[in-house]
Amino acid sequence: MKQIKYVSPQEAVKVIKSGDRVHLSSVAVTPHTLIKPMVERGRNGELYDVKIQHIHIEGQVDYANPEFEGIFWGEQFFVAGNMRKQTQAGFADYIPVFLSETQKLIRDGYLKVNVAMVMVSPPDKHGFVSLGTSVDATLAAIECADVVIAAVNPNVPRCWGDAMISIDMIDIFVEDDIPLYAHGNAPLTDIEIQLGKNVAELIEDGACLQMGIGGIPNAVLAQLGNHKDLGVHTEMFSDGILPLVEKGVVTGKYKNIEKGKMVASFLMGTKAVYDFVDDNPMVAMMDVGHTNNVAVIRKLDKVTAINSALAIDLTGQVCADSIGTKHYSGVGGQIDFIRGAGHSKGGKPIIAIPSVTNKGVSKISPTLIEGSGVVSTRSNMHWVVTEYGAVNLYGKTLQERARLLTSIAHPDHREALDKASFERYGSHFHFVKDSSRL
Repeated sequence: MKQIKYVSPQEAVKVIKSGDRVHLSSVAVTPHTLIKPMVERGRNGELYDVKIQHIHIEGQVDYANPEFEGIFWGEQFFVAGNMRKQTQAGFADYIPVFLSETQKLIRDGYLKVNVAMVMVSPPDKHGFVSLGTSVDATLAAIECADVVIAAVNPNVPRCWGDAMISIDMIDIFVEDDIPLYAHGNAPLTDIEIQLGKNVAELIEDGACLQMGIGGIPNAVLAQLGNHKDLGVHTEMFSDGILPLVEKGVVTGKYKNIEKGKMVASFLMGTKAVYDFVDDNPMVAMMDVGHTNNVAVIRKLDKVTAINSALAIDLTGQVCADSIGTKHYSGVGGQIDFIRGAGHSKGGKPIIAIPSVTNKGVSKISPTLIEGSGVVSTRSNMHWVVTEYGAVNLYGKTLQERARLLTSIAHPDHREALDKASFERYGSHFHFVKDSSRL
């Protein structure tokens, strides 16, 4: 095992050159200890045209501020809230890509990584560190970068799976002790609770879950206390899954592959979930090219993939990444898991959305707003769930879909949706079978 020599963060980032592409580890393990001195170098006129690549990072992102135009340029695989205004204003940009293929862009040389800046756990006696809560595309960046800088932080959990890497893969070491970024959960709303109940009714015992973070996933998980032998294969999970593990609801007993293991690619939550995954052989943190690979997902039976959206039109087209031309988030893993669950034996791809926005605008609309990105096409659609019910669009005609989606829209908007369908399809629309029998 090679001897580790620690240097200061200021010394470490001197390897960054103008014109380089720098990859940052993501989400809870965003390496701010390294980002700050890099930003200072830019502020001092030492750098220009440095591309900053990541899935999404948490915390302050000074490098995307207008003062650094021409110095740093953000290239994101997913736009989080802390980068949304800067991206919409043109000071950073988004790379449209399936989450499963973020690693492919790096490994296949489409996006050459010069420097990877990551956060890892302290080395063990065998000379291995863990990437902790974010393997995602970070492992690919480490494998392909010219130089790898690691902030060694005792707060990073020692996760298993692809997260374990040899210290020989790291060139420069920096000491760090900042807490991992934590994401608390807001109280569930009445709408989220009802949505959770409607989705939970679709989940069978022995199902394998994919879910994200936020009110809707947490509301669904809160309704699963009486289920049996659920599995987890997902791009990420958060605190909401922990009570189900403690109650013995999540066992992974019937998973066809990686039996008994909770498989994810990155995590986001409170210290409770970070403590849970620390040195836990039940959890496998894997490369996103594995977790989100349709060929892998389809091997699992009863994959129930729960995703959300910004809007859906009456034909089933789903917008999940933009509001009109304003970019809001990203493609993420929605298509990976909709396709994977769709091919899974007994699988159920689900889009779960509140019927209206916070301003009362219907999320089910005759057409998407001009400029909106269609993340999931109408041919991908299976289950759509709101607080007013659940409908299955798979195999349904356009007119049947319009009737079904209108039936789970907010009552205040159903008449307008019905009128829009009549205008689109003519008088024949009124002779479509009643939605309750579809």
